[in-house]
Amino acid sequence: MTTPSPADLVKADHEHLIHSLHHPMDHSEPLIFVKGRGAVITDVQGREYFDGLSGLWNTNVGHGREELAQAAEAQMKELAYYSTYAGMSNIPAITLADRLISLAYKNMQAVFFTCGGAESNEAAFKTARFYWKARGKPDKVKIIARREGYHGVTLQAMSATGIAPYWKMFEPRVPGFLHIQPPYAYRFQGAKPGETVGQAAARELEEAILREGPDTVAAFIAEPIIGGGGVIVPPDDYFPRIREICTKHQVLFIADEVITGFCRTGHWFALTYWGVEPDIMSFAKGVTSGYLPLGGIMVSREIKDAMDTVPPESRWMHAHTYSGHPTCCAVGLKNIEIMERERLWENAARMGTRLYEGLKQTFGSHPHAGDIRGGKGLLAAVELVADKGTKAAFPGDQKVGPRVQAEMVKRGVVTRTRGESVCFAPPLIVTETQVDRLISVTRDAVKAVLGV
Repeated sequence: MTTPSPADLVKADHEHLIHSLHHPMDHSEPLIFVKGRGAVITDVQGREYFDGLSGLWNTNVGHGREELAQAAEAQMKELAYYSTYAGMSNIPAITLADRLISLAYKNMQAVFFTCGGAESNEAAFKTARFYWKARGKPDKVKIIARREGYHGVTLQAMSATGIAPYWKMFEPRVPGFLHIQPPYAYRFQGAKPGETVGQAAARELEEAILREGPDTVAAFIAEPIIGGGGVIVPPDDYFPRIREICTKHQVLFIADEVITGFCRTGHWFALTYWGVEPDIMSFAKGVTSGYLPLGGIMVSREIKDAMDTVPPESRWMHAHTYSGHPTCCAVGLKNIEIMERERLWENAARMGTRLYEGLKQTFGSHPHAGDIRGGKGLLAAVELVADKGTKAAFPGDQKVGPRVQAEMVKRGVVTRTRGESVCFAPPLIVTETQVDRLISVTRDAVKAVLGV
């Protein structure tokens, strides 16, 4: 079979493939990738690019890992797929669940597998409702989330996502979801005198619970570090207080670790930074480093006990055809083996520090660099502003963020912007030389767009 020409591929793409966040005006000249090795990806015309976002925050061990392909092939030859509905199981799913529990927070007890992050959060929300019904509190159904948070775009996950453009053409949202401010130190509004941003943002959660009524609130969901909303790193006093408030008011804490899990932050999971444990943790992306679709939730012992002790007619009636898919789980196991063998959490921490310090050195005195975020592994961002003194954003019609992104592509780096925040999440195998290049390309792209 001959490979179609680039022009024929683009034509077929335009006519027959619907893309995520689809609009043809943004897709007139798509990058069509054909190969990846390490932190470098190659397009159909042979041009190479540095992968500044690990695909979509997920290719943690880098591209082109033959071990992962071999793990998939070996499992497919034995048992490609069979259902894991009640009464059936398979060895890779059992083994991966056991391995994940050994790596996760000490209060985690069991795993349900999905195919990705949005499905994981859907499962988390339903499980929160299930738990409270099992405990005799059927009115606890509301979910509190945060503005700028991203939890997926299926209908319930979209309703939790705190980014309005995702809602516009799909309203009305699912009832019972509400949003509070994130601990966004650069733009937080309403802190009281003597109150830190972390304390103020946590106070908003307690106020929302009390306003809605604790007997109506099932859970609070938060990314430990907001990813798609612009890499927003919380102050260190935020999550300890969040945990206290959730415990006090009997509200489950759902940690969305879809991006922050699997060594991305220099730990296996990010809440370790603050000594906090969630009641439910959603995961995806890095569990297979994107080689196959896999996600899931982990739940605490208390939640697993609720699942196991309800009468059969009140069982946890949630399911996915591909839950515990043996091939995906086999790849997940091999992926974790690679991370452990190469101690990728250490490289993520070391290169993350280099990236953050390099961004601060390069942009610290830049007249349009309003905020530089990072310092916890390989997640970072530079937020560009029109006026550094007032923090005023650039007018939307100037499209500063997309233009910087396009200039970076011209220079051989692919990443993503959120508004005027340029985001960074390279593969965890990234080198010092590659980190330095990522910073210099960003500097040159910003200068090409803003003139400084």
